[in-house]
Amino acid sequence: MWSKNVSFTNGELHLSGIPATKLAQDFGTPAFFIDEDDFRTRASAWNNALRDEFGSHAGTVYYAAKAFISTAVATWVKECGIGIDVCTGGELAVALAGGIDPQKIEVHGNNKSVSEIDRAVSVGVKTIVMDSIHEIDRVATVARSHKKVQGVMLRLTPGIQAHTHESISTAHEDVKFGFSIASGAAWAAVEKVLSHPELELRGFHSHIGSQIFGTDSFQLAADRLISLLAKYRDVYGRELPELDLGGGYGIAYLPGDETLEPGEVMPALRSAVTASCEKHKLNIPIISIEPGRAIVGPTTFTLYEVGTTKDVVLEDGKTRRYISVDGGMSDNIRPSLYDAEYHAVIAHRASSASTVNSRVVGKHCETGDIVIREINLPSDIAPGDLIAIPATGAYGRSMASNYNHVPRPPVVAVKDGKARVIVRRENEEDLLALDVKE
Repeated sequence: MWSKNVSFTNGELHLSGIPATKLAQDFGTPAFFIDEDDFRTRASAWNNALRDEFGSHAGTVYYAAKAFISTAVATWVKECGIGIDVCTGGELAVALAGGIDPQKIEVHGNNKSVSEIDRAVSVGVKTIVMDSIHEIDRVATVARSHKKVQGVMLRLTPGIQAHTHESISTAHEDVKFGFSIASGAAWAAVEKVLSHPELELRGFHSHIGSQIFGTDSFQLAADRLISLLAKYRDVYGRELPELDLGGGYGIAYLPGDETLEPGEVMPALRSAVTASCEKHKLNIPIISIEPGRAIVGPTTFTLYEVGTTKDVVLEDGKTRRYISVDGGMSDNIRPSLYDAEYHAVIAHRASSASTVNSRVVGKHCETGDIVIREINLPSDIAPGDLIAIPATGAYGRSMASNYNHVPRPPVVAVKDGKARVIVRRENEEDLLALDVKE
């Protein structure tokens, strides 16, 4: 739940030896603090596990930029020797600015614009993952204009109901992503790609959802994709070389939660891929994966300052303590968007006070501006206290907004006892910069 370099001394949180009070003093609140060493360790762990299990069949660990990306993070990705998965022109621009080799970039997205496709092809990205018939024609047209043959994969929908929230489940039939295997759309897409000499079909891709625990769903997805690889072999007399099994590995957000570790996932995937390939008499393809949350999620905590507290008497006569912090849904939309749960602690002191039923809320003009819906926190929490919420590295800053014209928080990287801003705090000038004056 906490990054590896977080510790508590006399009740105060320290990151790489720096106390929370010092972090708040130097960088203000709210702010995201990311443990750079922990990010690098997790990225390397997934890369090593993929290589340990698949050996010469190991492809690329593509860090999912949508979880959180900045030029500094892109540089860490490059230095860790892994690749990156981008979904928009903006994410591609940041990846390139961070120095990532285009041959380590995979481009996703269910509605890539012609300009985004043109940029991707022109810079020489390794793979574009196709998501619609329209896109197949678009990529072919752009590749032809650049006199290139573009490597592509097809994102397939394997018809799996992953055990996660509906908003982040992406592999059942009724979703906007991919080509359905069951309906025949996937095979029609195969034939469409093969009609374009400007496209090289490298293999298949699936992503079954996010925040998934256990490996059964990943194993089933692998088997269904490999079955289609076998059909391709039977029809065309050759084998496609690659298979991308996506990401979505769950992490711990609450005390008692478990994190799906690479040492658990990769052996299960290897076993499933090996068994399915043996069943279909196929060579094992090159296997790639796309962890995002699993790498960056646990590396980061958000530090808030309490502004007000209020006791509210509920309809059943019980009392709930409302604790308002200086951020909220503009820096963490996940609880409002799909009921995500988080933990919180007082960050700067110990407390022996009894706990009370509490709700941590933000400063925005929405009843749904809730950071933590229900948690027992010390009854002596008061204005000016610091509260830290762990595991906010994924989909916190990346989904942040300026709702109520609140400037987005900074991201501060901490390493070897030193802290530095890698994404600065927005200010009022930033908020006004896009307004067109008459």
